[in-house]
Amino acid sequence: MKVMLLDFGATPFGFSCSCSKMTIKVMVLVFHFLLLLESCFCAFNLPIWKKQLKYGSSLVFPLAGNVYPNGYYQVTLEVGQPPKPYFLDIDTGSDLTWLQCDAPCAKCTPAPHHLYKPHNNVVTCKDPVCTSLHWPENHPCHDPNEQCDYEVAYADNGSSLGVLVKDTFPLTFTNGSIVAPHLIFGQEVPASTHTPFTDGILGLGNGKSSIVSQLSGLGLIRNVVGHCLSGQGGGYLFFGDDVLPSSGIAWRPIEKTYSEKHYSLGPAELLFDRQATGVKGLPIIFDSGSTFSYFSSKAYDILLSSIKKNINAKQLTDAADDKSLPVCWSGSKSFKSVNDATIYFKPFTLSFMKAKNVEFQLLPEAYLILTEHGNVCLGILNGAEVGLGNYNLIGDISLLDKMVIYDNERKQIGWLPTNCNKLPTSHDYGEEYYDAYPTNIGIYERDMSCKV
Repeated sequence: MKVMLLDFGATPFGFSCSCSKMTIKVMVLVFHFLLLLESCFCAFNLPIWKKQLKYGSSLVFPLAGNVYPNGYYQVTLEVGQPPKPYFLDIDTGSDLTWLQCDAPCAKCTPAPHHLYKPHNNVVTCKDPVCTSLHWPENHPCHDPNEQCDYEVAYADNGSSLGVLVKDTFPLTFTNGSIVAPHLIFGQEVPASTHTPFTDGILGLGNGKSSIVSQLSGLGLIRNVVGHCLSGQGGGYLFFGDDVLPSSGIAWRPIEKTYSEKHYSLGPAELLFDRQATGVKGLPIIFDSGSTFSYFSSKAYDILLSSIKKNINAKQLTDAADDKSLPVCWSGSKSFKSVNDATIYFKPFTLSFMKAKNVEFQLLPEAYLILTEHGNVCLGILNGAEVGLGNYNLIGDISLLDKMVIYDNERKQIGWLPTNCNKLPTSHDYGEEYYDAYPTNIGIYERDMSCKV
């Protein structure tokens, strides 16, 4: 049996140490009342506030998916009471998490699970998360009880619109604690467009509406998120900094911009096989919601030209009949894996101009895919052709087999080569405890031993 302790000072209720019989009776009555209160909390599954989580605790989730042919990596999260599983596409390029809503529709996108059913848990337009979604514009809120509508657009011209709601997310931490915080997310209406075969998007940006920002605001984790995408498919996602290695990470500050919330790393110079290409000042963004990488028009043209000049026509020829991606090559015989073709290509490097010796290398396997036809295609695309302008997105294909860390506490992004097929283990930060459950944040611990 676990008893909730109340601390009113050095002595109970501020009384002196010379306790009278009346005082003892009062204390006994209070003790029995607390036992009764806890049994009620257990019976009705209400919050029990405790000091449980260790400073530095994290969350680790296995991932499924691949760059090709799936085109996305997904995590399974449970939502609601009783908890139900949902597949979410992980996206560091956006903040808001959303699920498809169980509402009448004629052209709903296929989903792997039953759609989320709302139950009078709407977030009002006065909520700070609602305000952050509409910043820098002023969102009209005529009635404090009015629901918060949202609409978000994505770089691939997809979109999501709906209403903000709040529900429980049962989570298991690396130290064994299980809690279910009430978190805000989007309840999408059927008219939106997005990637099929998932139930929604897990927004991992650094805005207030991000699940990671909300968990950090509740005192459950540090505001750190990261992923490790395996080139063989799968990998893992993590929240918090308990699983970070102690050395070997290359760090870059997150560039601050007025209206954008992207994970921007600042200007970089593009090198081909360690040689200058003349392309400098490329603003770089890491975006796990993008399957492929995208360069601005000039950088893309020079990159493609550099590759083609280096190719031996006797070994590789254009595969114009393969429409998997805009630029593909075939060998003298079908390739069985990307590794079979990498010997014919050279690496690219992004050398960050505001830092010494900080580089992000793109080996051939970080920009090539193997198609079902046995050809290889260039997984770096012209961003101008999809409306990205001067943005340069580093997508999943170029993030494979690296642990990538987005540290919103220290405003920096880091990466290092890692075996993404093995889940990380948490580190022991000692016995420093802190209050992980401040009053009225809607967190409870699943405790199956609640007995009186």
